[in-house]
Amino acid sequence: MALYILDTNIWSLYRKDHSVVKQRVKACPPSDLALTVISVEEQFTGWQARLRHTRKRDILAQTYREFTETVQALAGLTILSFTEPAMIRYEQLKAQKLNVAKMDLRIAAITLEYGGTLVTRNRRDFQRVPGLPLEDWSV
Repeated sequence: MALYILDTNIWSLYRKDHSVVKQRVKACPPSDLALTVISVEEQFTGWQARLRHTRKRDILAQTYREFTETVQALAGLTILSFTEPAMIRYEQLKAQKLNVAKMDLRIAAITLEYGGTLVTRNRRDFQRVPGLPLEDWSV
């Protein structure tokens, strides 16, 4: 069984009905797909910022509707936690000074701990992480 861990950018494309990403995701059994809790955190942080800055009632209602749909979609996925072993791996990766952003390095550490393949458009940064399997489903 393969485990494909969707990076935040792939999840966002999926939610925006990107045809290639949608096709690839639908071709996988749900048990082979996951997100990290870091991606969920990034999604919630983005929604929180949008909600805080929206003043018009109609736009606020639409934003809450989209946020609700996102939460419902996330509820149907396997979400991988940032466990202590993943935190230790993160600290080891961070010590290597790979020039990878903190949240991306956390996603990489979780992916390595769970033995998955990270599905991302951000090959430029993630390819710096030794031993991290990568795929880009957006092309």
